[in-house]
Amino acid sequence: MTDFPGTLRTWRKARRFSQLDLAGEADVSARHISFLESGRAQPSRDMIGRLSDALTLPLDARNQMLTHAGFAARYPARAWDDVDMAPIRAAVGHMLQAHSPYPAVAVDKLWTVINMNGPAKLLFGTMGLDLGGSLLDLMMSDTLPSLVENWPDVAHHACQRLRTESAAQGGVPALDRVADYLGAVPGRKHAPTSPVIPTILNTGHMRLSIFATIAQFGTPEDVALDDLKVELYFPADAESDAALRTMAIGLDNVPPA
Repeated sequence: MTDFPGTLRTWRKARRFSQLDLAGEADVSARHISFLESGRAQPSRDMIGRLSDALTLPLDARNQMLTHAGFAARYPARAWDDVDMAPIRAAVGHMLQAHSPYPAVAVDKLWTVINMNGPAKLLFGTMGLDLGGSLLDLMMSDTLPSLVENWPDVAHHACQRLRTESAAQGGVPALDRVADYLGAVPGRKHAPTSPVIPTILNTGHMRLSIFATIAQFGTPEDVALDDLKVELYFPADAESDAALRTMAIGLDNVPPA
C-alpha cells in the first residue's frame, strides 16, 4: 500500500474508528475524511499531523502518511551510535547501571537487545542471549520452557503484550508470529495469586522470581527513539533479591543490601 487514501483508511480501521469518529477527533468534517479516503481531496502537511495525532500513530507511521501523500518524511531514524544519540545512550546507560544488582536491558522495536547491564549479561548469558541478540528468538526457543517454571502463564502474558505492541504499530509480522506461537502454549493457570505474574527461573543452581517494568522516552522526535524500551527487572521475593545480589558480586555499582 503506497497511496495516502489507502493508508489513511487502513489506519482508521485499525483504530476501529468510523469516518465520523475520526472527523470528531481531528476536528474536521466527516465529508472531508470521506474525500481524503476516496482521493477526491489532497491533505496538507498540517492535516496529516492532525490525523496522525487523532489516530495516535507511531512516528514511522506518520512518516509513511507523509511520504504516501507526496511530502518528505518528518522524523529521522538515527542509528544507535549516531552522534546525536549520545545523550540518549548516556541516559540509557545510566538507568541500566543504576539498576544493578538487578538485571536491565534496552531493546528496540523487534526486541533486539541494544544495551544491557552487568547483571543482565550474567542472567541472560545462561540462556545464550547477549548484545545484539533477540528476545523474540529466545521466546521461541526451547530454552525458556525448560527454565521457566510457570512458562504457560509467562507465555500468555508475553503473547498479550506482543499483540498490543503490534496493534499499536499497525501490525508487525515479526511480533504477530511470536504472539501466535506463545498463544498456543497449553497449561495456563487462571487464578493469579499475586499482583503481577512473575517469571520464575530455575536453572538447577539458582531459582529466581522476577517481574519487569518498562520505561520509554517522552516526546520522541526520532523513529528509533520512539521504538526504544528499557526493561528493568525486580526480585519478587527476598530469596530472589539475595540471589541476584550474590550473582552480581564483583560487578561495579552494586549497592549494599
